[in-house]
Amino acid sequence: MHPDKLAQKGKSVTAEDRDRFTRMRNAYEVLSDPRRRETYDAIGERGMKWMEDPLSIDPQELAHNFATSSILDRSKIFAIFLAIYVALFLLPILICLMADGTFGGAKWVAVLTPLWIWDVFILFYHTRVIMMGPIKRPEHIPEEEWVDPLPMKKRVSALVRFVFLVLFQVLLALKMDAIIAFPWWAVFIPLYFWEVMALKKKISLAMINIATHAELELAIGKNFAACNTFEREDIHRRFILVPAKSGPVYDAACRIKAEAKMDVVRILARVVFTVLLVLNLDLGKEWSWWIVFIPIFVMVVCIVGSSFQNWVEVQAEAAKRDPSLFDQTADVEQGYAQMDDDAKNDDDQPLTDEEKEELNAKVAQAAYRVLGTCCTQCFFLVLLCVLVGKMQGAGYSWLVIISPFLAAGGLVLCCLACTIFCVSEVDENAGLADFDTRVNEATAAAGYGATYDGGDYTPPTTEQPGQQQQEEQQSVPSSSTDARAAETKPISKPPPTATWDPEKGEIWQNTTQDEENEETTNEVISAPKQEKTDLLDNIEDAQPAVVEPQLSEASEDFDLD
Repeated sequence: MHPDKLAQKGKSVTAEDRDRFTRMRNAYEVLSDPRRRETYDAIGERGMKWMEDPLSIDPQELAHNFATSSILDRSKIFAIFLAIYVALFLLPILICLMADGTFGGAKWVAVLTPLWIWDVFILFYHTRVIMMGPIKRPEHIPEEEWVDPLPMKKRVSALVRFVFLVLFQVLLALKMDAIIAFPWWAVFIPLYFWEVMALKKKISLAMINIATHAELELAIGKNFAACNTFEREDIHRRFILVPAKSGPVYDAACRIKAEAKMDVVRILARVVFTVLLVLNLDLGKEWSWWIVFIPIFVMVVCIVGSSFQNWVEVQAEAAKRDPSLFDQTADVEQGYAQMDDDAKNDDDQPLTDEEKEELNAKVAQAAYRVLGTCCTQCFFLVLLCVLVGKMQGAGYSWLVIISPFLAAGGLVLCCLACTIFCVSEVDENAGLADFDTRVNEATAAAGYGATYDGGDYTPPTTEQPGQQQQEEQQSVPSSSTDARAAETKPISKPPPTATWDPEKGEIWQNTTQDEENEETTNEVISAPKQEKTDLLDNIEDAQPAVVEPQLSEASEDFDLD
């Protein structure tokens, strides 16, 4: 029952009652949502919590659970990674073996069985996405600002596009098995439709406008909140809204637009390549495969060139905003000479340290993207050359083409196996017993009697200054006393205490000093250096065992003065 209702009935509400109500409310929310209920039935409460809020996972708890897990549990984890490795590389290995003639008279339809399994899973996924209906609006987003990120039109379009791809795969397998006698151009028709649908989507994204809310309202002629659902969907197809024409959000929008342009180049290159491939197969031109693959080589050059152009633009913008970034103002002005005077006047104000760090990070990210693009495209070019060489009649196996991927995947799998099976929990108390033993041995060798047995540590008690001084005097005899005085044990006495008198000043009690010794001590304090030495010798010879602590106190007072 709700804690407030319990309080209204006069019952005391405890923390257990509140926790019970919270659990009941969470359980009701999970059971009332079909998707969350399925997730709960599949992976449990903790798994559902991790799926909804991955940051709630405690890394220390996760590492502790993994380090204390059994060999069977670790084997299950490794089996998952092994299954992923097999699922990724099984189909390419089968295709290469079939192309090498290892399977003899096997059919391509049977060899491509893993591909059909993948297609079934992906078709099931697209069907589930369509059947789940519109996505519910989150509570923290107003209704007038909510736009379904996966509208039904986009879901159906994705399903139709994937169906075209599956149809091309089926026709290609039947054609290679000589089951159908279609020409090659007819076999590639579903692939053309698949590419055209992708090209339409990428062209619209490459031509999208990046605008702020003020620019958008000026362009459409009314407030964005006043638009209906269809108008907002159309706006999201035509515009990318950013808070300002600078900053990380604007840079991300520009990268999305640039990547869409490169996707258009890739699609056009693939279309031209398939056209040349079909002409070479259907017309029997017997062109060199190097000519057929020319569009792919051109695509690689365009990708690398676009990446370098983006890097140069970022450098030019950084040099314009902060010429001291590269320490060559004159060279920057000559190399990037297309700068307006108005822009210079606007950027005359010096940048803050935060803006300079952001500018440096932007240039570094552009350089990293160029480096990554060059490395990946060079690797792709090597594999492409190996593929074309094999199609031209080279004698090596088709497995050589995918061997780098197999080696990289095997290396990753070995590292995962070492990580999974070799990690163990470290005992924080490990080695302490050996350490205590070594400490005790070293203590005994040094001549000390006390040893540390690893038990509880008892801190020293706080002592009065006079008592501590007395114990030190008892344990360390003066160098000027004889053997008899060193063996003599001073009589224990209560610690001295002091009170303050406005007329007399500080008065000590429980000092056990007679008036004669006290006068002698005062004389020692006020006497010159040579007289002090004579008085000290006389006092030590007369009363070594009793006066010694008093003289130590007097000499200590003298040092303080």
